[in-house]
Amino acid sequence: MPSLLGLSFLVFSLVRLVPGDYVLAMLDQVQSLEDINKARHALGLDRPWLSQYFAWLWGVLRGDLGTSFWSGEPVAREILHRLPVTMELALLALLVSVLISVPAAVLAILRRGRWPDLLARFLSFAGLAVPHFWLATLALLYSAIWWNWIPPLSYVHLTESPLANLEQFALPALVLGIGLAARTLRLTRSSLLEVMAEDYVRTARAKGVAEGRVVWRHALRNALIPVVTVVGTQFSYLLGGTVVIEVIFAMPGIGRLMVDSVTQRDYPQLQGNVLAVGTLVLLVNLLTDLTYGLIDPRVRPDERRSGGGKG
Repeated sequence: MPSLLGLSFLVFSLVRLVPGDYVLAMLDQVQSLEDINKARHALGLDRPWLSQYFAWLWGVLRGDLGTSFWSGEPVAREILHRLPVTMELALLALLVSVLISVPAAVLAILRRGRWPDLLARFLSFAGLAVPHFWLATLALLYSAIWWNWIPPLSYVHLTESPLANLEQFALPALVLGIGLAARTLRLTRSSLLEVMAEDYVRTARAKGVAEGRVVWRHALRNALIPVVTVVGTQFSYLLGGTVVIEVIFAMPGIGRLMVDSVTQRDYPQLQGNVLAVGTLVLLVNLLTDLTYGLIDPRVRPDERRSGGGKG
């Protein structure tokens, strides 16, 4: 709650540092200074800054994020309409990232020092160096030139047509997933290298366990904790960091809504967007911490230390 309170104060302050306001952005529809003052008074923009903030915060605490200046619709309704698009894109990109990075890291460890390992390391560096917008532009360009195909521009909900929905999300999810896989691949490989030097791994090898089984059954699970941390961080990033991809692929997600809100100086909508994404990021971080105990029982609370066991 303190984090959310600080976030609300920060976003409310920063959006008002942008030059101009909604009334000035709509100046072509205003005829005189008197009309400007009337419009600001009607929207409450002429009130003291702290008064505006506490009025908005009181509405948030009651579940009312306000009304959009631009559309006249409730902010919460617009967020609930756009957020599933960003969530689906983030989940698919994360799935692509894990499906690429984890098997590639295991293969690199099994063939350490050989060409699969060198190729995986090169691709991880290349993936970190290539920006998403450049890769997305090339993907759109060459898919249109080589295969005469571009993703559908009109959004189709998953429940309406799963195939059409997947067709629209496939390319942007692949673009985002490739960039995320580079960082996950590097971390998974380095974590596996550390775990492979542990005593229990040498014991498993001494018992004659196959190398592939040693990596998949023994080493990988213990190497996943830092990987889970990165995956959780990446998902948090995707919730608010898909702006460019959503604009390039014309996807009606929360990132594109943020861009439109900034352009239109739509304060209530922008504040609601950032607060909603910030809340989701905090929840994802909490779930990431709770996942540690499922992966590695050693990080679970010890009942005997907490007084739950017998002395």
